[in-house]
Formats: sequence, structure tokens, C-alpha cells
Amino acid sequence: MQVGLFIPCYVDQLRPETGLASVELLEEQGVDPEYPSEQTCCGQAFLTAGAAPQARRLARRYVEVFSRFDHVVTPSASCAATMRRHLPHLVPGAEALRLAAATFELCEYLVDVLQVRDLGGRLDARVGLHASCHGLRELRLGTPSEVCEPPRRDPARQLLEGVAGVEIVELTRRDECCGFGGVFALDEEAVSSRMGLDRLEDHQRAGAEVITSTDVSCLLHLGGLASRRGLPIRFQHVAELLAGRERA
Repeated sequence: MQVGLFIPCYVDQLRPETGLASVELLEEQGVDPEYPSEQTCCGQAFLTAGAAPQARRLARRYVEVFSRFDHVVTPSASCAATMRRHLPHLVPGAEALRLAAATFELCEYLVDVLQVRDLGGRLDARVGLHASCHGLRELRLGTPSEVCEPPRRDPARQLLEGVAGVEIVELTRRDECCGFGGVFALDEEAVSSRMGLDRLEDHQRAGAEVITSTDVSCLLHLGGLASRRGLPIRFQHVAELLAGRERA
């Protein structure tokens, strides 16, 4: 089984430790991921800005780079959702359709494909788990509060709950958007910031020491707001938290 590792551009440039933690977790499960150096952006920013021709070029590049892999894993629910939901429309053909279905968010891959149920280890922390909008509503990693349907599994929560000492705090509004939204944060800066501050207040009320998510973009947005206000909260991708646990 050949596994390609897709690292989002903002992880590559701003949070490389997330990528390194992802490799560590995959190798721990016996997976030897390959990082193709010729990979580029998934095109999500172009899609949210309505620039379909530019997004289509990047989608074609994604197919060219990753078509030789059985599975593609990425530490980003939003990038995984972009490929899963939009790749077949951007690049017609059987290979794009196959590759879309073969692209997974990291925690999703560990739980649903590798059948990991309990990573073990210990990490003493009160954790606020931020539900990425793309992961929750496009990949269906969890159950959105606005729908009436049977509960769905949340792979990130499941993996965190399997680590001794982790306490996931309960939020008042468990799946509200952080306000980042890609280009939305640029076009509607005031609204985006207010939404982020609301999220931070909810996590603070719940007593979170560290806020984690399957999306670095959300964490960078919330972390920037917290830093400007001197809030004593850490921000780490779920891969970093899991890779940093104490092993037996």
C-alpha cells in the first residue's frame, strides 16, 4: 500500500511541526508515507474566492502528483474536503474520482482505514477541541448540531479520548465557526475577528488549557487573536498533541 502525504501550504510555511507529527503518527502504525516534493496547493483559496480556472489548474496538478498512490493523507480536514468534494468536478475522469475517494484527513485515516481504536500513552491536559467546519460538515467527522440524525463518530475526539490524562472540555456551542473561512477573514475582517473572539471566550469558560483542531488554519486564526490579548492558551494541531503524548 503506497501512501502519499499531502502537506497544506500553510502547514509547510507556518506550522511544519504539524507535518512532522503526522509522519510520526503514521510511522507508529507501520505506515511509511512518501512526501512528493513537487506537490502544490489544493486550490481551496481559489475555490472560496470563486476563481475556478485557477483552482482547476491546481486540481490537475494534484492528480498528476498523487495518482500513483493508493491513499493520500493530509493533516487538514479542509484540504481533504476540497479534494473529496470538488476534485471530480474540477478534473473529470475516473482517476480524479478514485483519488478523491482515496484522500483522507489524518485522524480519519487512522481510525477508519487503519482501524486504530486506542493510541494509549498519557498526556495531562484540559483540551478544547475545535470542530473544523469542513471536517464536520463536508467530511462528516462528527454530527453538526443543526441536523437531526444519529450521532456520527469524530475520529479526532476518539483518538484524544484514548489517551490517559486528556480531558476534553465541553463547550456551550460545540461546533460554531471560528470565523477564519479562508478569504472571508480578509474580506470581512471585523466579522471574522468577532467570531474568533466568541470561540475563544467559549473555550476559556470551559477551562481549556490547549485548543486543538484538525485544521491548522483555524488554529492560526484563533492563536493570533489570543496572542494579541495575552491569553494563556496553547494552540496545537491534534497530530502534535497525539505525537507529544508520553508512551508507556
